[in-house]
Amino acid sequence: MTDLQIGVLPAGLDATGFDYIRSAEQLGIDSVWMPEAWMYDALTPLGYLAAITDRVRLATGVVQLGARSPAMLAMSALALQKMSQGRFVLGLGTSGPQVMEGWHGVRFDRPVTRTSETIDIVHRVCSGERLTYEGKVYELPLPDSQGRSLRSPVAGASIPIYIASMGPANLRLTGAKADGWIGTAFLPESANVFTDHIREGAESSGRSLDDIELTVAVTLDFSDEPEAAARRHADGYAFTIGAMGSSSTNFYNQAFTRQGFGDAVEEVQRLWQSGDREAAAAAVPIEIGFRTNLLGSDAEVSERLRAYRASGIRTLRVRVDTDDPTIRLDSLARLMDLVRAVNHE
Repeated sequence: MTDLQIGVLPAGLDATGFDYIRSAEQLGIDSVWMPEAWMYDALTPLGYLAAITDRVRLATGVVQLGARSPAMLAMSALALQKMSQGRFVLGLGTSGPQVMEGWHGVRFDRPVTRTSETIDIVHRVCSGERLTYEGKVYELPLPDSQGRSLRSPVAGASIPIYIASMGPANLRLTGAKADGWIGTAFLPESANVFTDHIREGAESSGRSLDDIELTVAVTLDFSDEPEAAARRHADGYAFTIGAMGSSSTNFYNQAFTRQGFGDAVEEVQRLWQSGDREAAAAAVPIEIGFRTNLLGSDAEVSERLRAYRASGIRTLRVRVDTDDPTIRLDSLARLMDLVRAVNHE
């Protein structure tokens, strides 16, 4: 069984946040995952982290497809791979129509095709091939234009590409083309809802599930009252379920539905969209709070680590649930000790 690795999410882009990353590297974490929503971009901070870290992988978690051209992504990836001496991981995601059409002004259409073609183009640029491409979303050079087929003079780097995917088609694409999976809304007890599709895609390309690094997001919360912690974290999902999508397009809700929570998420979404946020939070099943996070005592957290490891997860992308820098680092050190013990069982 493959050992579990720990990645962390930054605690901020100020001096305290960067000190946390440096200290986390000393504790033995494997990777840093820089998110991108509608605040900071994911690429710029990794350039800074490349200069102040020595060993950890530096991953986007994730850059939003459509916000940049595939060639621009490849250029950024080449720069970050050079600056980090080979530690960069390009994590891609389609986001959703609310962000892409509302924030970026880009139509949210053919997301799986866009992801597939972006990967093809990034690989082509980074390998040093002359860039020509005929796809359904992208055609390069543009037809009936003055565009030329160019080749990057600084290419030659291998860029690992991970996909954030939840739907079956995108999960199969992850297995077929990606080096890793950026998972969320994941319960180890129903891992097959995701991994069966990834395996199918991998086998269609002559690979196996073991060829894809499976990563999932968790929140770490050491607590003497795990029931209260689980309720609090379940409440936090009300925004994800109620607001991270329309009534017809919410990938988180679809993922939870496939894991057996269909009636519950439908009710949470209804309550949220009716304006009753408090009732929406209370309607999120506490089981979701328990099973998507690391909560409770050392023994309870270790039990969840075993569950993730047994389900095939290789890397946990960890957010420590505190605003106190000292508690954050102490909690991470405590977690690292538990991970080492579980890996040696």
